[in-house]
Amino acid sequence: MVDRILVTGGTGALGRLVVGRLREQGHDVRVLSRRSGAGTHVGDLRTGEGISEAAAGIDVIVHAASDVRRWGGPDIAHTENLLRVARGVEQLLYVSIVGIDRIPFRYYRNKLACEQRIIDSGVPHTILRATQFHELLGSVLQTVEGWPVAPLPLDFRFQPVAAADVARRIAELVKSGPVGRAPDFGGPEVQTLAQLAEVWRAARQRPRRVFRIPVPGKIGRAFRAGENTCPDHVHDGQTWAQFVASDPANAYRRTARHR
Repeated sequence: MVDRILVTGGTGALGRLVVGRLREQGHDVRVLSRRSGAGTHVGDLRTGEGISEAAAGIDVIVHAASDVRRWGGPDIAHTENLLRVARGVEQLLYVSIVGIDRIPFRYYRNKLACEQRIIDSGVPHTILRATQFHELLGSVLQTVEGWPVAPLPLDFRFQPVAAADVARRIAELVKSGPVGRAPDFGGPEVQTLAQLAEVWRAARQRPRRVFRIPVPGKIGRAFRAGENTCPDHVHDGQTWAQFVASDPANAYRRTARHR
């Protein structure tokens, strides 16, 4: 069965992979973008302009857009505007983050508020929480490579996952229909940032020196405890070492271009 699917954030690092995966499965995919020519349909989640036209006749919406640069503050209004045109869709799939209900991080609180808006809307939905992407952690290490000394919260725990593996899971959930809160989706291994950085340094000889910076408060304790991980939901896929052995610098450049 061919579904008509609208993807928000479809020009981003994850969204492009989701769009590609869905099109490989034969779906009719629309990509919403504020910029003319970047997607298939021009629309602005901030104002709601153009969204109704983009969503006309749509079966499924994949909501992968997020304003990271402003800590997700606009995301709540974006989600509310999208929900106004989602009446009648078979499923709205929202891409979220593992641990947002346990870590009092500003961006996470806004993501959690978006989840609640979707739950309260009555729109058939799936909420998929994933752990941090290889590409995100790679971008951090890429940024500090040239520094004489790289200060990092080395005792933070992560369960990095490839964006491509998350895109594959999203495509599976689109096919299976709305399930409410889907099982969390994490990468193959839980490791400290010190372990992740050591793999990076062994492969790239940079950064030359790292040292641990203490992060006080509830946020620091949560990341040290691994509240952003889901060890009970480990999924096969690309490991961190495999990602680093590929071309993480190029992956970082692609991610930066499509933020």
